[in-house]
Amino acid sequence: MRLLALFCWLSALVAQPAWAATSTSLQPLEQQLATLLASKSGDYGVAALDLDTGETVNVNGYRAFPMASTVKVAVAAAYLAQVDHGRRSLNDRIGSSSARQLIEAMLIRSSNPATDALIRDLGGPSAVQTWINFHKLSNIRIDRTIARLLADPRDLWDVRDSSTPMAMVAMLKQLDRGKLLSPASRQYLLGTMARCATGKNRIRGLLSPWTPVAHKTGTLNNYTSDVGYITLPDGRRLAVAFFARGGSDRPRGIAEAARTIYDGFATMIRRPFTTVLGAN
Repeated sequence: MRLLALFCWLSALVAQPAWAATSTSLQPLEQQLATLLASKSGDYGVAALDLDTGETVNVNGYRAFPMASTVKVAVAAAYLAQVDHGRRSLNDRIGSSSARQLIEAMLIRSSNPATDALIRDLGGPSAVQTWINFHKLSNIRIDRTIARLLADPRDLWDVRDSSTPMAMVAMLKQLDRGKLLSPASRQYLLGTMARCATGKNRIRGLLSPWTPVAHKTGTLNNYTSDVGYITLPDGRRLAVAFFARGGSDRPRGIAEAARTIYDGFATMIRRPFTTVLGAN
């Protein structure tokens, strides 16, 4: 299984997106981040993307990690895409709840039953994967329901239900830029993520309580993750992904990495950015 994970990681390296290069001004930040994570006992994968310029930093950004409950962002987006096309409504009843209630339970409280109800209504994990594939979001795999994932033997190197950090921030970028959802659905998704009530010791852990953060956490035995958006003091916004398996005190490691990224991007002097990275 680890050989398969290694193969997928090497394949991802070949298919790096054009905007993935680290700019000269961010190389010291990336080195600082790498040094920080090398001091931790776990295996970390981190990526951050400036949504305005396309500039990125990453550490193990092309290595596959379990998504755990961060997959719920994709599940919500796939359902909202159906709403945008008039095939479903947030007021549709799914069991005893509305779709809106299920999405909010899934994103705010990380409800697994709500997630699986939405996945079943969409047609199963393969239907969510079809949405991923249609939008050419590579290196993201959705193979199982949450119930099936939790029932299966745990292997944190299993490539099923995985994403690379760079693939995750690529999806977050497309969601933010309005490439995947209507403006109303985008606003609803990001607004609901801003109400996330789990994992306050991760991305939010060392940031000011007044820093706007919209995020989704993920947790398994011996595994911790958090992905989403951070707004800097000047209004610039970052898409970020933090995955950590093994080791100890993973939430603290994520919090320190998030603070390092926040400080590094916040102190940059903004200049016109005109390389091939693009800002679309």
